[in-house]
Amino acid sequence: MPPINRREMLKLASITSLATLASASPEAASAEPATEHGPTPRWGLFEAALQGPADGNPFNDVQLEATFTLGHRTIDIRGFYDGKGVYKLRFMPDTEGEWSYITRSNAAALNGKSGKFTCSTAVTTNHGPVSVRNTHHFAYADGTPYFPFGTTCYAWVHQGEDVQRDTLEALQKAHFNKIRMCVFPKSYEYNHNDPPFYPFERDAKGNHDFSRPNPAFFAHIEQRIADLQAIGCEADLILFHPYDRWGFSSMPAEADDFYLRYVLARMSAFPNIWWSLANEFDLMKAKSVQDFDRFFHIVEQDDPFCHLRSIHYSQVMYDYTRPWVTHASLQTSDFESAEAWLKTWRKPICFDEVKYEGNFASRWGNLSGEEMTRRFWLGVIAGCYVTHGETYLDPDTAFDETASPTIPWSHGGKLRGTSPARIAFLRKLVENTAALPGTNAKRTGLDAQPAAYYLNASSVDETGKDAEAILYYFDYHQPIFYEFALPAHDFTAEMIDPWNMTITVLPGTFKGKSKIRLSGRPYQAVRFRRVRLSTP
Repeated sequence: MPPINRREMLKLASITSLATLASASPEAASAEPATEHGPTPRWGLFEAALQGPADGNPFNDVQLEATFTLGHRTIDIRGFYDGKGVYKLRFMPDTEGEWSYITRSNAAALNGKSGKFTCSTAVTTNHGPVSVRNTHHFAYADGTPYFPFGTTCYAWVHQGEDVQRDTLEALQKAHFNKIRMCVFPKSYEYNHNDPPFYPFERDAKGNHDFSRPNPAFFAHIEQRIADLQAIGCEADLILFHPYDRWGFSSMPAEADDFYLRYVLARMSAFPNIWWSLANEFDLMKAKSVQDFDRFFHIVEQDDPFCHLRSIHYSQVMYDYTRPWVTHASLQTSDFESAEAWLKTWRKPICFDEVKYEGNFASRWGNLSGEEMTRRFWLGVIAGCYVTHGETYLDPDTAFDETASPTIPWSHGGKLRGTSPARIAFLRKLVENTAALPGTNAKRTGLDAQPAAYYLNASSVDETGKDAEAILYYFDYHQPIFYEFALPAHDFTAEMIDPWNMTITVLPGTFKGKSKIRLSGRPYQAVRFRRVRLSTP
């Protein structure tokens, strides 16, 4: 199926809703003065609250939409019911100036409501949402390069407050800038606790009413998304997953679609959101590939801010060539295939699950810190990105998979592994190597050298042709010297020890064929950076 223009999709969306709203146009509403709101910074979260019907089932019975306007530009959004007779509109302005809005609803109390606000200059810590840049890489909306160095804490928002605070502190201390996390709670080995909130209303027997979301559940997740934004961390939000004992993975199609649209209406206006349609989608036996195709189209249709979209698998890979997928989310450590995938998909690749550092009995959960560090280097040198996870059990407690100890891979909390510090070192190295200054730089990111004798990747200058920096990684090889084939420009050279996190500058400059003495130890790296003549 070819991609559909967003405006066309909005016109086609929700035939029932449009038919209902047709007789309730804003023009038909009584004229009221526009509500004047305070200023909202660029890429900030604008919110308008309206009073409306509370009887019946407002989640289903009441439709609310709004058109936001700046000059000749218009953006349509859906509103949502937030409980207790309160309806909300959320919007993320991406351009400074005077914005206005007007509502459409089948409820008279909500129809024809108007307002206006000023979009002011962005705060210095908010660079806007992340999108694809330079085919295989990412950047914020203001042009600042973004290199994802993330971790995995699937159910951290469903733990106690103390664990959630520990998680935020651990993320900040480890300098992770992305977290993979689930909307729905998780039921799995070592995951048997009940969440503090449930996503839908439930009766005394624990039966969920999928037509009535629980606003407190979603407001809690939104607060955590805002907390992540405050520490510069993207929320890679997993919308479905198979590890479930409550029935959320096997909802009927109409409930799936309703849930998606509710989440999108509530959360799309957050700048630090990525959409992951599922974790291990192929293990969700109640859903088909066609279901997930439909989910992608709903996300395309109902996210007016075009956040990143992908899907994660267990064994059967999703077709990442499909136009509605913005980047690949892989469960593999097959870095040697990255070159072919990058050429075929022409999209960024995130190796989101390369197993975990820890001491589980399962092979997927007992990598050493050294091996996790190595996998990050292999992914970066391949021109891709890698995600961390940690699965350490306390060796002084009983090993009981029916218990629910705090393990970062799922629950969050404090990190105890040895790889996070080395990953933070690599992140800083990449940011200093691959991010060119200025918003008009033609290339940001490291691209692998194909068929290289020793693994290396480079960033290029503003022309998009000449190497600005070259990073070699020798993996398990331990040569005592190597003759590097450098371009015909002068380069400085640095010896890098990824584990000890040291950088040693070599004297002089190098160009062309340059024989350099190395340490003779494995898992070492060398960085070359082009010498730029200073101007008076």
